[in-house]
Amino acid sequence: MAEQSSEAPKRHTTPRPIRVPDPLWQAYGRVCERLGTDRTNDVLDHMKARVLEHGTDEDQADLQRAEQELAERRARKGGRPKQEPSASA
Repeated sequence: MAEQSSEAPKRHTTPRPIRVPDPLWQAYGRVCERLGTDRTNDVLDHMKARVLEHGTDEDQADLQRAEQELAERRARKGGRPKQEPSASA
């Protein structure tokens, strides 16, 4: 099913539920913690990398718009939350 885009810009990010087995979700959380990140940021970084590597011009333009939206939101809210140093670092 294709996603439909609206012409009016959104003022928030939309939660995107995914189905993941609990043991995988728990293991992924632990790995992200050891890497000094969290699941959300890790998934976002992966998505950005895929668009940069495989995206069309349209995809790349959408990525730039998304990055701008996130930068504006973080500026209003005081920036991206600071990462706590991991115990293993």
